[in-house]
Parts: sequence; structure tokens; C-alpha cells
Amino acid sequence: MQDTYQDIAPASASLAPLPEPAAITGLAPISPALLRFATGTFPRTPSISAIMRTTQTTLALLWICCLTTGLAGCTQNPRLASGGAAPWPGGQPAAALAADPNSLQAAQAQLADLERRVRHLDDNNRQLHTQLAQAEQQSQVYKDEVNLMRTQLAEVTGRMQEAHLAAADAQQQFQGLQASSRFRGGATITPNTNLRQAASQLSLGGLPVSFENEAIRIRVPSDQLFQRNSAQIAGNAAALLDPIAAAIQQNFPRQKIGIEGYTDDQQLYGGMYGSNHQLSAAQASAVFEHLTRRNNLPPQQLFTLAQGSNYPRGDNATAVGRAANRRVEIVIYPETF
Repeated sequence: MQDTYQDIAPASASLAPLPEPAAITGLAPISPALLRFATGTFPRTPSISAIMRTTQTTLALLWICCLTTGLAGCTQNPRLASGGAAPWPGGQPAAALAADPNSLQAAQAQLADLERRVRHLDDNNRQLHTQLAQAEQQSQVYKDEVNLMRTQLAEVTGRMQEAHLAAADAQQQFQGLQASSRFRGGATITPNTNLRQAASQLSLGGLPVSFENEAIRIRVPSDQLFQRNSAQIAGNAAALLDPIAAAIQQNFPRQKIGIEGYTDDQQLYGGMYGSNHQLSAAQASAVFEHLTRRNNLPPQQLFTLAQGSNYPRGDNATAVGRAANRRVEIVIYPETF
């Protein structure tokens, strides 16, 4: 706005040689359109190009106003209108203005009003720049928030897709478990309320018998069936396995029978087996062969499962606990074949 003041200064200087007092009172008034423009309300958040156009237009209108005011005064001066008639009385314009103080005050008031309007426009210009900067800053905040929401939406979408895949995988696994619940030979799971009662009536020479998870479990110590860390049936194993086979043939001829091998958690050194899992699988297979060949149980009735050192019955930190963990469990299920 410094240039605005400099542009108005020559206009105010041109008013110094004012015409006669009677002519000064006839100065053209400020047009209503200019007054409305000077005191109008600007947009709260205009663009930079709009601000520049508004400022340039204002400066041009102010310059035209000053020029029009000066020319209007000159054209209404009877001294100039007469085509070079007699000069100012006494040849001193200042004296003429001094003779009519009202005309001088009116000119000074118009000049002060123009300066006030320029200051008002300058203040409005600064406010508009401030509002524009705030609007741009707020716009950047909105852009950042939108980008953050897009990122979060993409993450949520990815998680939903992962959840759908996990659900589909779980459904597939469930279907696989349902299919595996049916054994070879068309065995199906049927409720058998007599198994609990039958478990309490079994007497197998002191072998532990329990009813767990709807199945009867008979625990046979591996140390009494095999030589240490081997799957070779010992000579006295028949005394333990033959009564079990007889009880199955008499009481559970249609039940599925599982043969599960277990070991302790001690590391194997030497021998035929490199891990406890291999050892438990070999021992379960040996019991399977004994029951099918010696005791003539149907092979389709039996199946084997190697558990290794999983599901210990005792504490592997003690010798007694490790001995309890080395075992073969004969499991009588409610499923039939």
C-alpha cells in the first residue's frame, strides 16, 4: 500500500492551487459506488489472484477519483472557464482560500476521507492475506487427515481379507477333522453310555484303567513289555497283553482300539532309533503285531499312534516319573467299525 500513498500524494498536491471559494464548494461528491466499494465486505478466503485484482482496481478507482475531483474543480472555476479571463483576485489563491475557510476545510475533509479509505483498504488487504494463509494451513490439515484415513482404511481392508482367509482355512481344517473322525471300514462315532461302567469292572492284573474323554485307557508300562530303549517284545509281555486282548474280544468286539506309544524326555544314545518319537512308534507297532497275530484281533479294529515324550503322566525330573511316562496305552473308543 506504500505505492497507493505515493499515487495519491500527487493528486492531493494538485489540489493546492484551489479555485475560487465559490468553485470549491462545487466539488464533485464521492460516488455511491466508490463508497460501497471502499466500505464493502471482501470474501473471507479469496485467492491470491483475486486479491491482486481487487487491489489494482481499488488503486485505479482512487486515482480516477482524485483526478476527477481536481478536474471538476477546475472546470467549475469561472476564471478558467472563461478562456483565460482575469486571474485570481489579487493573484493569490491562498488569499482566496483564506477568505473562505469553509471551502478549505471541505477540501481537507475530502482528502482526509480518501486517506482513511486507503488505510481501511490496507487493513482489509492485510486481513485477507492472514485469512488466506489460515485457510491454506487448514486445507493442508484436511489433506493430511484424508491421507491418514485412507491409510487406515487400507489397513482395515487388509485385515478383513486376512480374517476371511483365516476363516476359510479354519473351515477347511474343520471339514478335514470331520472327515478324519471316520476310520477305515466305515466306523462312526456313536454314544456309548456303558463304557464308563465297563471301565470300572475291568480287572487286568493291577494295570491302571481310567475313563477319560469318553474312552477307556489301559496303561501298560513299557519297561515290562520291552527291553530298554527298544521295540523288541520281552518274554513276559504276553502275560500283560493276553488278558487285555481277551477283555476286548469279550466286552468290546466292535469298538475301535487305539495303541498309543509314549516315552520319557531323555535323549536316546545309540540303538536303532534316533528320537523318542521313532521309538514310541516302533513300540506301538510291536503291540499291534502281538494283538493281531497272537491274539487274533481284527487288524481293522486297531490303529497305532506315536506320541513320543508328549503328555507325560509323571515328572520327568524323577526316576519314578520317567518310568511312569514310558508306557503303551490301549485306548477303547466309543466308535465302532
